[in-house]
Amino acid sequence: MQSFSQALYTAAQVRELDQCAIEHGISAEELMRRAGKAAWQALASRWPAAKHIVVVTGAGNNAGDGFVLAAEALRARRHVTVLNVGDTAKLSGAAAKARTKYLAAQGKEQKFDGGPLNDGDVIVDALLGTGLDRPLVDQWAEAIQLINNCGKPVLALDIPSGLNVDTGAIMGTAVQATLTVTLIGKKAGLVTGQGPTCAGEIVLAGLEVPQQVYANIAPAARCIDDAEMHLPRRARSAHKGRFGHVLVVGGNIGMGGSVRLTAEAALRSGAGLVTVATRPAHVTALLAGLPEAMVHGLESAAEVLPLIGRATVIAIGPGLGQDDWGRMLLAMALDTQLPLVVDADALNLLAAHPIVRGQWVLTPHPGEASRLLKQSISEIQADRYHAAKQLMEQYRAVVVLKGAGSIIAAADELPVVCTCGNPGMAAPGMGDALTGVIAALIAQELSLPEAARLGVALHALAGDRAAESGERGLMARDLISALRHVMNL
Repeated sequence: MQSFSQALYTAAQVRELDQCAIEHGISAEELMRRAGKAAWQALASRWPAAKHIVVVTGAGNNAGDGFVLAAEALRARRHVTVLNVGDTAKLSGAAAKARTKYLAAQGKEQKFDGGPLNDGDVIVDALLGTGLDRPLVDQWAEAIQLINNCGKPVLALDIPSGLNVDTGAIMGTAVQATLTVTLIGKKAGLVTGQGPTCAGEIVLAGLEVPQQVYANIAPAARCIDDAEMHLPRRARSAHKGRFGHVLVVGGNIGMGGSVRLTAEAALRSGAGLVTVATRPAHVTALLAGLPEAMVHGLESAAEVLPLIGRATVIAIGPGLGQDDWGRMLLAMALDTQLPLVVDADALNLLAAHPIVRGQWVLTPHPGEASRLLKQSISEIQADRYHAAKQLMEQYRAVVVLKGAGSIIAAADELPVVCTCGNPGMAAPGMGDALTGVIAALIAQELSLPEAARLGVALHALAGDRAAESGERGLMARDLISALRHVMNL
């Protein structure tokens, strides 16, 4: 079974988990008590000096969790204000009981008008749970905007209200939380798309649900596990011929830097040999800047054939261009039996003339994915899991859909999400570097899905290491310099 902490669930699956937990003898009221208590403990740990807790509630079970938290805060002698956006008369079952217990403890509540938010030390978002299925409007949208504009730290209960729990898309507007305490199972939408921005730090509260419950319900996806982020130590007798030969193809006129970054990333990721096939104008600069690589200038596409004959894997696309030179090189690469890592202009050319090949990894960002699928970028971002699956099925490829919470999709495997990385990586050349990392791992005899997963994870870890002194101004070369460290963890 997939590690509990790394499994990702949809709203429907979490409802199943909840129901199974009840069938195992944990009442709905007890689950709510555990949820509110866990959230309060997380709040008290994160903000121990907070004296005034403001809980904003709706009219469902999420509100019930909020009332339990509010009661716990009262017991801890904190000042508590509960602000109702929803109609409390609609509360039922465990949620209604939680409110009754809070009021019996001399807790106070009032209709939400936004005013008391500014007096709170911490705001608790207990507005909406996992059942949201339409964009927020009216008082719900207004409440979220006021929460986001109050300038106070926010704890979201289970999910940030307004976030699509399955996809990570924002449903009109969404709470921008500092900390999200997600319950029973980690939600798929928290870790990709707008999820990471809305959720902030994520804490998983399992609520002591028995492991048997999880054994019966397979997750929808999973996060990359730390245990996967390690390469085996090399034998003392190792030599470069044992670690494959990456052929990097690209670098059209004026774009020689792209293949330089790809080649250097491949070398830093442990490829035994790296050859660059590029425009003749770039040869001198590439040899001067990266003497460890072999560099060949190609006047015609046919000149790449001897280089293909010596390669283990081809990385094609960075700086390739979309002229006749680029098109012919891509056609020759596609005609080989070698595994390919396809990025950048090679993806744009593929979008114009789609083929199905197999034995390849496609690494689109949302814009490239939109062209490959003939959809808008907004459609891609509205459900990144679905887009990655569509790409995988349509092109019979291992797919890396890049972005916040990059998704790796491969046939007959759960989608995998990378939760490492940082906003500083939204910079030129980062994708070129990733292409080199994945190609190097394929050259070292990892399977294509393994190389894609590990490549994305190590690339992101290198980005985080390179950003330790600050995210703004991070360059691809900074990340590449950090690759050697993460490859040897």
